[in-house]
Amino acid sequence: MNKLFLALDFPTWEEANYFINNNELQGVPVKVGMELFYREGTRIIEQLKANNHPIFLDLKLHDIPTTVMRAMRNLAKLEVDLVNVHALGGSDMIQRAKEGLQSASSSRHETKLLAVTILTSMDEAMIQRDLGLQGTVEDNVIHLAKLAETNGADGVVCSVHEAATIYEHCQKDFLTVTPGIRLETTDDNDQKRIATPAVAKSLGASSIVVGRSITQAENPLRAYEQAIKEWEHGNTN
Repeated sequence: MNKLFLALDFPTWEEANYFINNNELQGVPVKVGMELFYREGTRIIEQLKANNHPIFLDLKLHDIPTTVMRAMRNLAKLEVDLVNVHALGGSDMIQRAKEGLQSASSSRHETKLLAVTILTSMDEAMIQRDLGLQGTVEDNVIHLAKLAETNGADGVVCSVHEAATIYEHCQKDFLTVTPGIRLETTDDNDQKRIATPAVAKSLGASSIVVGRSITQAENPLRAYEQAIKEWEHGNTN
């Protein structure tokens, strides 16, 4: 499992590709989200795979079970490493998503299915006020993680702050992929439940997703290397 996915939060393939090549980041694991995929389509996945990038395709599918299953059948053919749905879509949707992936996957490649728990941009006040969910963020994340595991997901997307507790309720090989990662010198921006790479590893996260701390750094390659060092060796400052 790749330990760090670089979030390619760019509006076009040309800009993303320029960033990768200009900063000597060829072949690193990357996350492709809605903005880039909806602009470029499958072309960008094919380009990144041709350049040996492991890929987390972050589309957060959330629809009726049959629609999600059919979408996953198509996504399975792209042979990315990770793809995801919203756990709030429920047990049937998660099951059908996994079914769609498995039905169209080749024997040489398995795409792992993740379920998004609670977005890292949300805090307790927001989930209670806007979503009408009772209990704490952690309570809801644990519930959704258990739901995802029971219904065939290989892991979840969650804040690092819930990763350790998830492993008290889920199997040790269940994946916890954690966005909201910032290096010590960068701003929080719109993320509320954040942490550094060192904290993420100490709390048991399987993998981290890092975006603006690298893409908006003065020296992105150095920032990428710093993130790897923090993950592997703790805070190196």
